Amino acid sequence: MQKHSLGLILLAALGLVACSQPDVRVTRDKPAAQVVMTPRSEPIFYNGKTYHLDFSPKGPGLFEMAVSGMGPAQQKDAVAVATSSLGYFACPDGQKGQLQANPVYAGGKWRMQARCG
Repeated sequence: MQKHSLGLILLAALGLVACSQPDVRVTRDKPAAQVVMTPRSEPIFYNGKTYHLDFSPKGPGLFEMAVSGMGPAQQKDAVAVATSSLGYFACPDGQKGQLQANPVYAGGKWRMQARCG
C-alpha cells in the first residue's frame, strides 16, 4: 500500500505544479499570423515543363512577380503560374493570388503585381 500512496502523492504534486504556471492562456481565437516575407525564387512545374518564379513583397499584401522560361504568347500561363504559386507560398488560409494590373513581357520574363485575396 505504501507504493500506491507515494504514487498518488507524486501524481497530485505534479498536477499542482502544472496548474500553477502563470503563462497559460486559454482562448478560442487564433492569433493573427505575422508572416515576414522575404524575396523568394522557386522552380514551378506546370504543364509538363519547369519555369522559374521570382516574387518579393512590394507593400502590405502586394507582391512583385516574374515568371521566366515562357514566351511572349504565354501570358495566360504566366498569370496562372504566378497567381496559383502566390496562393501556395504566401497567402494565408487558402486565399488565391489576384493580379493587380496587366502583366508585361520584358527581358524574357512575364512581370506582374499580385496580392492575396
